[in-house]
Amino acid sequence: MAKGKAGKVRASHILVDKHSQALALINRIKEGDDFKNICRQYSTCPSKKKGGDLGWFSKGQMVPEFERAAFNLKVGAMTNEPVKTKFGYHIIKRTG
Repeated sequence: MAKGKAGKVRASHILVDKHSQALALINRIKEGDDFKNICRQYSTCPSKKKGGDLGWFSKGQMVPEFERAAFNLKVGAMTNEPVKTKFGYHIIKRTG
């Protein structure tokens, strides 16, 4: 873990409106499509301009469902199931 980042994670995400679309995108990424390219094409979050990067965050900064999923991932791993929040369905990749 990077110095001074104790208790924090860094994650990128793709946000879409439909569970079925999130599942289809997860499958495309697993089959080799690039996470950042998929994000720029399909995500409804402004972070899509940065490939979905949300930077470093600690507990209490994100909605609970998103936070739980991000903190439970190993660095480099992505959620296998869409994570539902009040914003829609997220595909989360932990990057740090």
